[in-house]
Amino acid sequence: MTRRVPRTALIILAIVAVLGAGIFFALYKIFQQARTYALGEHCRITTPAGTLELDIEQSQVAATIAAVAARRKLPERALKIAYVTAIQESKLSNIPYGDRDSVGVFQQRPSQGWGTPEQLLDVVYSTRKFFAALEKVDGYLDMPLHVAAQEVQRSADGSAYAMHEADANILAGGFGGRVPKAVNCWWPPADKPVTPRLEAARKELTRALGAAAAKDSWLVATWYVAYAQKYGLREVRYDGVMWIAENGYDGWQSDPKAKSVAVV
Repeated sequence: MTRRVPRTALIILAIVAVLGAGIFFALYKIFQQARTYALGEHCRITTPAGTLELDIEQSQVAATIAAVAARRKLPERALKIAYVTAIQESKLSNIPYGDRDSVGVFQQRPSQGWGTPEQLLDVVYSTRKFFAALEKVDGYLDMPLHVAAQEVQRSADGSAYAMHEADANILAGGFGGRVPKAVNCWWPPADKPVTPRLEAARKELTRALGAAAAKDSWLVATWYVAYAQKYGLREVRYDGVMWIAENGYDGWQSDPKAKSVAVV
């Protein structure tokens, strides 16, 4: 004989199930939010050459250097030379001080004709000046990275640049766009809603990359990820994958709608 469950019991079970689901969802959201705050602000660059973590400002500098190199149609080796220099001189930070009158990412000196302090604190400008000087070095592409860097910088100890070659290889592959999905960034949510400033982001990208900004590539997608916090960008889609700021730590996720012909 089959015994029927009283209707009241079924109602209670349904209420318990709904409450349980609600509690689980609330706890999950709390966990996710706590995890986001615990992770802080950072970017991770992962390529076959290894993994490197930078803060967001450093990643923006690295992305800008790669964009300027692409604008000048320079080979990846030139980009690596710029990276070993910037890491040694400033740890990829745009600092307003240095030895004597040196300033900026490459610690260029106004007194030596590199530009005014204000100009040299513009990463696009200072990177252009660095590459312009590098291109005047005869045979620089055939030199060891640290030797080419020293030819431009003329620092007290040119051998110090050699310590950063492994990191430069990772950065060049990631920010240069050769390695897909190499860069992802994350940060805690803002206290107040942030209005995306996509046009301002496009303008800044075009300033660094020039007319090539219209050419969609992994370099462009990576640039947008590095600058997403600054410009309030929530998502970047490209080549079958997407990066979402809310889950930035988890990296690029599959997205069949993301096309390889456009960075969205």
